[in-house]
Amino acid sequence: MPDLPRRIGFWGASAIMVGIIIGSGIFRTPPEVAKYLSDPWVILAFWGLGGILSLFGALTYAELACMYPQSGGVYVFLREGLGRPVAFVFGWTYMLISKPFAAAGIAVVFGENLNRLLDVHWDTRVTTSLLLIILTTINTFGLGLGAGVAKFLTTTKIAALALIVFLALILNKGSTANFTSSPVERSLLLAIAPVMSAILWTYDGWSDVGAIAGEVKNPQRELPRIYLAGTAAVTLLYLAVNAAYMYLMPLSEMRGTDSVAPIVTGRLIGEVGAAAVVVIILVSTLGSTHGSIITGARVTYAQSRDRLLFSFLSRVHPRFQTPAVALWVQLALSCAALWYAGSFQKLADSFIFTMWIFYGLAAAAIFILRIKRPEAPRPFRCPGYPLIPALFILAAGAMTVLLIIDDVNNPDSKGRMVALWLGVLVLGVPVYYVWKRIFPAAATANGSEP
Repeated sequence: MPDLPRRIGFWGASAIMVGIIIGSGIFRTPPEVAKYLSDPWVILAFWGLGGILSLFGALTYAELACMYPQSGGVYVFLREGLGRPVAFVFGWTYMLISKPFAAAGIAVVFGENLNRLLDVHWDTRVTTSLLLIILTTINTFGLGLGAGVAKFLTTTKIAALALIVFLALILNKGSTANFTSSPVERSLLLAIAPVMSAILWTYDGWSDVGAIAGEVKNPQRELPRIYLAGTAAVTLLYLAVNAAYMYLMPLSEMRGTDSVAPIVTGRLIGEVGAAAVVVIILVSTLGSTHGSIITGARVTYAQSRDRLLFSFLSRVHPRFQTPAVALWVQLALSCAALWYAGSFQKLADSFIFTMWIFYGLAAAAIFILRIKRPEAPRPFRCPGYPLIPALFILAAGAMTVLLIIDDVNNPDSKGRMVALWLGVLVLGVPVYYVWKRIFPAAATANGSEP
């Protein structure tokens, strides 16, 4: 199968990565975090922890991406480190569940805020579907255009969030008294799972630069810079934004809202500011959805190129040199997820649970490959090895266990979500062996043997 051309540089790839990370989460999750934690300083510590874990993952993945600068990211790391069965199960889950539900979940927030801005009651499923169609069309025309859109959208929303922090500092309309404890019912131990789930959803996207590694120019030099600069910049921005939120609004009030940003901006610069922040949310979710579409199709493309999915999914558009078929199949699955689940929370939960299992497994590949292929070129080596990758793997495992416990104890779910998604994951194993039996060439094509 033809390779995708390398025509995206440091700024374009960084914009795609940061654009995915800064999506709906920073506007929706702070009130959710406040419901579980009583101390503003503890809240900031959790946000810092989320950034550190993401940075540990980014450092680990940077080594793997430089070893294998191919489109696919986590899929490629799993294929090379743990073998094709694990990579297949990831790609199967990612194509059918993780990415469609994530892209649709982010886009739903766009539809909700478009209704709020225009004061209408359009069916968000319709507006969200139209958004997904438009962004998929843009990306079909080429990653150069897609990266250009990503740069514009990412720059706009970073500037807007930075403006909130700046105005909070200079207008002096908040209070340091808000940084005092405000009691909550749940203990800190029981709060870890829902709090970290919400925060890690907000940071998610740091791993997606690996999905477009096959299209990055000079990948051995640029990929580590993209991983590190993007993750570090977002961590600092999130800490500053959350501090500004709590300076302008006490936790007791924050817990009663769905979105903090419009309220605090309204207090800073009036109703015009509240309307402006809705536009910011639209831009933010637009950029995140756009980046999610770009990276998601590259994983499906990579798996198809390895003959682990139907070959038509790795067809490259003859003129625009993009994985057009994978893009439009992803669109169909995203729209199906949207109309099936409907709500943001259901879409987001589906993504969080399925992805963190594989994040930990992909990070384990760094240990396996250092043993199996010690002579392989490593243009970038993970600093702090083996401690940093080990801590990330432990955190990923702990998050998975905590999410299972939290879902089982949730009176609304009673473990149904865990049963559903574990069922899909487990089903991927026999599907792989059936596929390998039907298509024997899939066992060894373009990667490690199972």
